Amino acid sequence: MNPRLMLKRAALFVSTMGVACHIASAQTTLRLTRVPATTPATDTLFVAGSFNSWNPHSTRYAMQKQADGTYQISLPQSLGSIEYKFTRGSWPTVEVDDKNQGIANRKADLTAAREIANQVLAWDDQSGTPAIPKKHTATPQVHLLSASFAMPQLGRQRRVWLYLPADYAKQPNRRYPVLYLHDGQNVFDDATSFGGEWGVDETLDQLRRAGQDATGSIVVAVDNGDQFRSDEYIPWVSTEAELKDQPHRGGQGRQYIDFLAFTLKPYVDAHYRTRPEAAHTGIAGSSLGGLISVYAALKYPKVFGAVGAFSPAFWVCNDSLLSFAKTHPAAPTTRFYFVSGTTESKTMLPLMTAWRDELRREGVPAANISFHAPADGQHREWFWRREFPTAYRFLFGLKGLPKK
Repeated sequence: MNPRLMLKRAALFVSTMGVACHIASAQTTLRLTRVPATTPATDTLFVAGSFNSWNPHSTRYAMQKQADGTYQISLPQSLGSIEYKFTRGSWPTVEVDDKNQGIANRKADLTAAREIANQVLAWDDQSGTPAIPKKHTATPQVHLLSASFAMPQLGRQRRVWLYLPADYAKQPNRRYPVLYLHDGQNVFDDATSFGGEWGVDETLDQLRRAGQDATGSIVVAVDNGDQFRSDEYIPWVSTEAELKDQPHRGGQGRQYIDFLAFTLKPYVDAHYRTRPEAAHTGIAGSSLGGLISVYAALKYPKVFGAVGAFSPAFWVCNDSLLSFAKTHPAAPTTRFYFVSGTTESKTMLPLMTAWRDELRREGVPAANISFHAPADGQHREWFWRREFPTAYRFLFGLKGLPKK
């Protein structure tokens, strides 16, 4: 079948399924039957979780206060198994237990119940003593490049992390490939993560010690913008019809990629010993981060020559991305690594498969596309962490990869 026809059919399937779910209103209600008496009456309560990138104040996931003082929100059962917590609009105001200790993520299977009751025992900011923070897990190779790196294309600032190989200072004549990663909070340090960390620094250290990465790489991790994450990781503004079935408005992805290509990358290349060519510059991320990474390689093939798309959220703007690819085809030299679980969603694997075939049609050789769909894969950080070593080695052409 023609790859473009497959993509269009997959997109139609996404749209049809979304409308069907909307009409059927297959919903599960999360109910808060108790909150602390100290909860300000004017505060809005939110649910943040694996289904909205752990955004603590997404208006789409604001809870409705009932006349009896309880709170509730209805979530589509199509979300399946989720992890979540309640907040008053920020992580400093997240729920904690009655001893002021952080609690584990709540878990629920939305397909198994029509209503799930919860109680919040205390709020972190009202306890007098902040909850015990998570331990920092970043290795000594991780540094803070800037706590507020200017993003002129967006009129914002952002925290940016930097990983340097252990021998960087001892090898003054060596230059290194660079991998740019989104959702920087989750890349190196469990203490800053909102869903678990990828352990990229530990992975690269282990590969070096095992003799499987003689050169090493520099890694630049850019924090997401919290409430701006969806906007910055989607190039086009979603229509009102699309927003009925997904919470991501988008529209600032082009500026975000321009920031990476024309502001951050030139700075890194000027201040560190990089190999600035596209063949030695990768970009990777998960979910919306996977989507924007593919877009970056299509938009600037002479800048980004390696793409890691972990559980890419093509469904958010598949038609627009397909149209963009018609005028911005992938460079045949670009390397693409795709991975998702087989059951992450009804459309995840079909769309990822169709994009693999589309890239092949555009002239990207099979040797430059790595495609994996393990049955146990989930839309979770632990899965992307597990898959990262294989992705990294493929993207930078390291030898010794097992044949798939």
